[in-house]
Amino acid sequence: MFGCFYKNELENKMPGMTIENIAAACEGTFVGDRNLVTKEIAGAVTDSRQIQKDYLFIPIKGARVDGHDFIPQVFEQGALVVLSDHALPEETGPYILVSSTTEAMKKIAAFYRTQLSCKVVGITGSVGKTSTKEMIASVLEQRYKVLKTEGNFNNEIGLPLTIFKIRAKHEVAVLEMGISDFGEMHRLAAMARPDIGVITNIGLCHLENLGTRDGILQAKTEMFDHLQVDGTVILNGDDDKLSTKKEVNGKPVIFYGVGADSAFDIKKDIYATDIENHGLEGMCAKIHTPQGDFDAKIPIPGEHNVYNALAGTAVGLQLGLSIREIAQGIASVQTIAGRTNLLHVKGMTVIDDCYNANPVSMKASIDVLAHTSGRRIAVLGDMGELGAEEKELHRSIGKAVAASGIDALFCAGTLAEEYASEAKANPECEVHYKKTREEMTEELLAYVKEGDTVLVKASHFMEFPKVVEALTKE
Repeated sequence: MFGCFYKNELENKMPGMTIENIAAACEGTFVGDRNLVTKEIAGAVTDSRQIQKDYLFIPIKGARVDGHDFIPQVFEQGALVVLSDHALPEETGPYILVSSTTEAMKKIAAFYRTQLSCKVVGITGSVGKTSTKEMIASVLEQRYKVLKTEGNFNNEIGLPLTIFKIRAKHEVAVLEMGISDFGEMHRLAAMARPDIGVITNIGLCHLENLGTRDGILQAKTEMFDHLQVDGTVILNGDDDKLSTKKEVNGKPVIFYGVGADSAFDIKKDIYATDIENHGLEGMCAKIHTPQGDFDAKIPIPGEHNVYNALAGTAVGLQLGLSIREIAQGIASVQTIAGRTNLLHVKGMTVIDDCYNANPVSMKASIDVLAHTSGRRIAVLGDMGELGAEEKELHRSIGKAVAASGIDALFCAGTLAEEYASEAKANPECEVHYKKTREEMTEELLAYVKEGDTVLVKASHFMEFPKVVEALTKE
């Protein structure tokens, strides 16, 4: 029993994370009992409610709440040490004085990454980061102990918190990295230091800050500057922008895509043929690799998930998995809330895909809906951060709705009127537009019935999870 407990304790350690090392890493000054400096923390969090014994608490100043206000409370809950951007009363407890707790957190995460022996897979791209992360993690879990990004913990606050969850027992960490401006990927990749870098595509997200797709390419590929020395890059070879990156840091890029042939001057190392769309049952494809071919069953709808399976295959091969293990991992992948998540309620099927939206993912979701049965109803809201071309990009979604052959469109928002105007080009598609989500939802609830398939999708700020909640409420 004692041996088992000791083994678990070792597996859950944060190697190298002594107070002394943490203070040095963030260029802070430790204030407290010097006998504590060699003690290792057991975890690090920014939420005082998550504090456990011997944790490091990192107080963050938000728009409404300052985490420093909770410092006395976290010591009562067992915190070992805290960061602070100002001097604390002597009786409060041991702390590390820093100029900025958020900047200190990033420096500490970067240091902790150097203490870890696990492999790190870094994932970015305009569309499909989360679903690709889930696919890659599902594949790697067939052989390794894997830590993956949870929820939307993929930014400059979320990524370090994810890194802090890695323990000695983990053999691979699959880290999602999301950006909206230049320089962000530099800062994220400096913490993650990926052994394998995956980019899913260069789409039309964050044009407000990044200007053009070339700007997006530049921002995403900042990751390459912080790859491990022997790091590998895996890219979507069907993307016109990514296909220009044939070599990174003197090492050939691994390309994946659909079909053996390429419209660009590249060779696809891993590709899919014989794709079959089984609607909400998912996709089937034959995947070709240098190690052999296999039939993949992808239990998630949408052709874009074939690309996710290809990325998972490429990463799996890099980390030594067999073809059988990779196929099993692809077949085992599951959806998560807000990401093509299928809900069967009241005799309807609701496709909950409302975590976020952009032109590429919106069209992919409409295609998924078009391959379903019953009345097919798209419930769409505005897409954000599209810059000067936002109206034209919204009109392109309306055209996609008209061309898809779906039965009805319900939409709400300032820009969603553009969907409605273009979707009306198909007289067989019923179009319902309202200014507000609440008005649209009321009309939608009176319209839906048993047998319908309903897609719900919009950018996060539109709060369309409330539409899903209304549809599924008993």
